[in-house]
Amino acid sequence: MTDRIYLDWNATAPLRAEARAAMAAALDVPGNPSSIHAEGRAARQLIERAREQVAALVGAEPKLVTFTSGGTEANNLALTPAIKTGDQRARYDRLLVSAIEHVSVRAGGQFADALEEIPVTRAGTVDCAALANRLAALAPQRALVSVMLANNETGVVQPISEVVHVVHEAGALLHVDAVQGVGRIACDINALGCDLLTVSAHKLGGPKGAGALVRREEALHLPHPLRGGGQERGLRAGTENVAAIAGFGVAAEAARRDLQADAGRMTGLRERLEAKLRAATPAAIIFGADANRLPNTTLVAVPGMKAETAVIALDLAGFAVSSGAACSSGKVQPSHVLAAMGAGPELARAGVRISLGWTTTEAEIDYFVDAWIKVADALLKGTRGLAA
Repeated sequence: MTDRIYLDWNATAPLRAEARAAMAAALDVPGNPSSIHAEGRAARQLIERAREQVAALVGAEPKLVTFTSGGTEANNLALTPAIKTGDQRARYDRLLVSAIEHVSVRAGGQFADALEEIPVTRAGTVDCAALANRLAALAPQRALVSVMLANNETGVVQPISEVVHVVHEAGALLHVDAVQGVGRIACDINALGCDLLTVSAHKLGGPKGAGALVRREEALHLPHPLRGGGQERGLRAGTENVAAIAGFGVAAEAARRDLQADAGRMTGLRERLEAKLRAATPAAIIFGADANRLPNTTLVAVPGMKAETAVIALDLAGFAVSSGAACSSGKVQPSHVLAAMGAGPELARAGVRISLGWTTTEAEIDYFVDAWIKVADALLKGTRGLAA
């Protein structure tokens, strides 16, 4: 093996060739998409085509797709008390989020201190009974709820249909951060029934720095935190990043086209990886193994083996993997996701995430396991298989 092997697709996916080509072509279009001359109309056409492509990926109407600078901005746009539904402005008093959400959701958006966490089960799924009880206790206050489609660390898919029923039964609204799930599992905003949905381009093979907030119904209106020229139907002012949006659209179209084939192939690769990891290190714990998970994600821990040390050793061996979420991987602290699932502090520091993509091969899995065995042997000082 002479080349590095990339197994950190949940942090970001490599740019698809077709997205790169679309971006390069868009960079040659000089017009401002808000201008009415031919050059401006050409730029506008690129944006509207991308809007259709992203909408098709999540089963939405194109006019309900608002482009942003990424998933974090889309989440912040969604998490506001000042949502208007229909003709009535109903202030939302509380924000309820699951305990395993991405930091951009756990930060609370515009809710300041009016934020509460809902526990998850040991399998890593949101506790719908606890959510229902908390919503009932809050009445007559109104709540906005945010639950991710799939967890970025464990890959555990959340029971969104059940969450939707609980949330809407209580007269609340549901936002779903679908950044990790879209393009890896089927995601249709109408089939899910959620009110708001977040998508990010770079998880799909599009560019970094582009995302979208999708509304299920036009009657749902959000305040405009960025004021200016009225772009994105007034929801997100500022001249659009035409090239990034064009790349986003093409990546979304490719993800939709290849979804079924990629999911089946990656499920097989993940099962191969996990079987070999268990055989190599019998003490290994696969988090969320008994839950419905993304086809490409494995979060594994070996008691006594620190994640940050293992990640560095694997990096030196030529493999890119992660200790939890990339945005926090430089911090030596337990994973809040694993802590919420009941893992103790030592185990919550031990999770190594291996995430696969459409170019991952069986040979790469086998190379990785060979390196894993050497790293585990070195870090555990010959005690591979030591019980927790």
